[in-house]
Amino acid sequence: MAAKLLLLLCLFSGLHARSRRVEEDESEDSPSNQKWVLAPRSQDTDVTLILNKLLREYDKKLRPDIGIKPTVIDVDIYVNSIGPVSSINMEYQIDIFFAQTWTDSRLRFNSTMKILTLNSNMVGLIWIPDTIFRNSKTAEAHWITTPNQLLRIWNDGKILYTLRLTINAECQLQLHNFPMDAHACPLTFSSYGYPKEEMVYRWRKNSVEAADQKSWRLYQFDFMGLRNTTEIVTTSAGDYVVMTIYFELSRRMGYFTIQTYIPCILTVVLSWVSFWIKKDATPARTTLGITTVLTMTTLSTIARKSLPRVSYVTAMDLFVTVCFLFVFAALMEYATLNYYSSCRKPAVRKKKASLLNPDSTRWIPDRLSLQAPSNYSLLDMRPPPPVMVTLNNSLYWQEFEDTCVYECLDGKDCQSFFCCYEECRSGSWRRGRIHIDVSELDSYSRVFFPTSFLLFNLVYWVGYLYL
Repeated sequence: MAAKLLLLLCLFSGLHARSRRVEEDESEDSPSNQKWVLAPRSQDTDVTLILNKLLREYDKKLRPDIGIKPTVIDVDIYVNSIGPVSSINMEYQIDIFFAQTWTDSRLRFNSTMKILTLNSNMVGLIWIPDTIFRNSKTAEAHWITTPNQLLRIWNDGKILYTLRLTINAECQLQLHNFPMDAHACPLTFSSYGYPKEEMVYRWRKNSVEAADQKSWRLYQFDFMGLRNTTEIVTTSAGDYVVMTIYFELSRRMGYFTIQTYIPCILTVVLSWVSFWIKKDATPARTTLGITTVLTMTTLSTIARKSLPRVSYVTAMDLFVTVCFLFVFAALMEYATLNYYSSCRKPAVRKKKASLLNPDSTRWIPDRLSLQAPSNYSLLDMRPPPPVMVTLNNSLYWQEFEDTCVYECLDGKDCQSFFCCYEECRSGSWRRGRIHIDVSELDSYSRVFFPTSFLLFNLVYWVGYLYL
């Protein structure tokens, strides 16, 4: 009986021990225990000890290898976006990730961890380069949701420091060919206080990269590419290594074509309508001419609003000015036509009224004859020629109400280039001079104005776009 009880007791003890072993195995596989296995407290303690040891006797005021050799800074830039570009302020905005890499032998450490990735709190505890952007007007770092800074330290003392910046940089635009201009906007940086004997910048291979341009705000420009350069700038404080990135931009003409070029061309063409209006319609032709001139003045003012107040003539200024001259010339053409076609009473030596005035005390000679052409017809629409009065071997012209003539005695009162009376065409004074028929001035203008404007456009666009 005792043997049976002993056997049952051993069997119960074995089952209990087996259940405890299964529970221990399940507890070891639980997530809470896995966390402690993946992140043991020994590594946290190791990193803390490494940083405390590195910073114990570290002086952040001194650059690496001071007094021994220059500190070499390798630079990488990732362009996140560019734009907008302001032609009036001559500046552009750029968003970049700026990375600098150098070696500080004071930060070497021995550990199973090869890289220490730290946040911005560590940046203020070590030496970092005093890099400045020489052509920046304003610049700001990003601080949301935390400071956009990254610091990595390798076990051999190599340091990587990156930060995100938004910079409004100066770009001196040369607007002689505006709006068909292209520019190379620079982004220049260097050390503020360390000359080349103490700090040297250099570009890494493929050191400048650009993001997708779909999010860029280059509304009036096309991005043509970029290039980077290195130069030495001599100042009174020493020679500095200056690094520059040039962003090649080419202006799009679509906006200015719609807002300026097409309205100017249409206004010039509209001014030519007056050449097909009768010269007697003075109100219509005058109103059309003045309206086109005022329209060109308004377009010229609007075109200048998108430009800074530069003292030189741009391509758009040249085009608008020539269009204004064409419109103004069309108005002056009608003024000339109206002036030479209007009736100007001749300056006669003696009026007929004075000859026939009964109250006059002056004696009128008996020799008075009137000579008038006999071939004048009532069906002729032209005004009748004047009647010539012969008085004491002197010639006078009789005035009619609707007759307009010049006194053509010896060509004294005839115009140099314009003749309104047929007899003024002859005479020695006309030799070698060009004769222009004023009544046909509109016909000449219908050919001259469109032809000259077409030739101007041909020379203008070929010269600025292809030469």
